[in-house]
Formats: sequence, C-alpha cells, structure tokens
Amino acid sequence: MAENPALDTIDLAIVRELQNDARISNKDLAAKVNVAASTCLERVRSLQRRGVLVGFHAEADPAALGRPLQAYIAVRVRPHNRDVVEPFIRFALDLPETLALSHIAGPDDFLVHVAVRDAAHLQRLILDGFTSRREVAHLQTQLIFDHVKKWDITGQ
Repeated sequence: MAENPALDTIDLAIVRELQNDARISNKDLAAKVNVAASTCLERVRSLQRRGVLVGFHAEADPAALGRPLQAYIAVRVRPHNRDVVEPFIRFALDLPETLALSHIAGPDDFLVHVAVRDAAHLQRLILDGFTSRREVAHLQTQLIFDHVKKWDITGQ
C-alpha cells in the first residue's frame, strides 16, 4: 500500500475507528486515538476537506429488506465507448436491485452487484433488464454465498 505522507498515525487511527463505527461520538473517538476532543474534531474536518473521508452512511442488510440472494453480474458491452458506457452505467444504477457497480478492465466491462428476492427474480432481472439492452454483448452471473467487507483500509 502506498503511504500518503500527509496522513500521520493519528489520522490513520481516526480513519480506522470511523470505518469501524461511523456513529462514534467525537469524545469517544478522541479517547480512542489519544488526542483532545477539539484536536480530534479538527482532524476529522481536515480529513473531510482533503477528501480522505468522503461520507458517513448506514448500511442496510439486503436480506432484512426482502432481497436475500446476491449475485455479481459480469457484463460486456459493445461498442465499449463513452456513448454506450455512460447510459449503461445510469441504467444499471437506476435498477433497485443494484447495490454497486464497478467499471473494470479485462474481458468484461462491468461488474454489477445485485440483491434479489430469489432465483426467479434474478432470472427476470437478467432477461428483462440486462439482455434486453442492445449494447449488452455478454453476461456471466455468479451467485454470492457470503459477502464480508473489510472496513479497515488503513493497513494498520
């Protein structure tokens, strides 16, 4: 991992703690990283201004929302140019089933992470959604058995 010289050990500790619990109070965060509350608040604000911290959010469990089956759909579009790519991205992100989309290099152009009710829902999404688009040249679907996120990206 390339180190960012502008981030010291306290900044990295703040990022790590916020990744583990974005709802932590400033007072508790300051105690965990061993700085004064006022210093901690200023460092968090600085990390936001510099684009290190880009947001705070709540994560919902798709299964608890009635969509327990997750899959990755690898998509190849043709032609692979801006006039095709940008509308495809908008299409995929507008689907309520889409959790995330990555524009990737390699034989496929996109990896779309979706959550659906069941296998029949996934089949309808693929047949009525993705393959109905003229630019979609190839699809490959992979079911996800388990999805675990690594929140600490500081390398500490």
